[in-house]
Amino acid sequence: MISLNKENILLLLSQIPDPEIPVITITELGVIRDVLFNADEIEIKITPTYSGCPAMKQMEDDIKSTLKKNGFEKIKLTTVYSPPWTTDWLSAEAKEKLRAYGIAPPEHSTQDKSWLSGKHKTVHCPRCKSSHTKLISQFGSTACKALYQCKDCLEPFDYFKCI
Repeated sequence: MISLNKENILLLLSQIPDPEIPVITITELGVIRDVLFNADEIEIKITPTYSGCPAMKQMEDDIKSTLKKNGFEKIKLTTVYSPPWTTDWLSAEAKEKLRAYGIAPPEHSTQDKSWLSGKHKTVHCPRCKSSHTKLISQFGSTACKALYQCKDCLEPFDYFKCI
């Protein structure tokens, strides 16, 4: 069993892939808010990327399973909604992994909601890097993504919305 400290627990959690985007981990995604110790219990505070995110149950199960495999039995998961999750919490490494996977990472801060009106700033194609893209639908393969198409390579792609 590894020693009980925040750094070691975060190291374990950093090995859990996001259920919907397996190229990034739940720590890279930024849903792990805190790790606390209460006597012999580990409390993991998590924030969903979206209200009602269907991947949260899988993330919770994966957290419990990973910690139990490493000898931790008393685990408490607490969902924290405030402040809400933001794409600003994605690391630069996570954004690059998204791009390499074919998902355009958020290119703006959460303050920029221009994609809602269709008057968005440029979204670059993750395949050919073209800025000549168009919004197809505000809803992509998951609620946190929008569907775009590149006008140069003609490929459709998801864009991780700035939320």
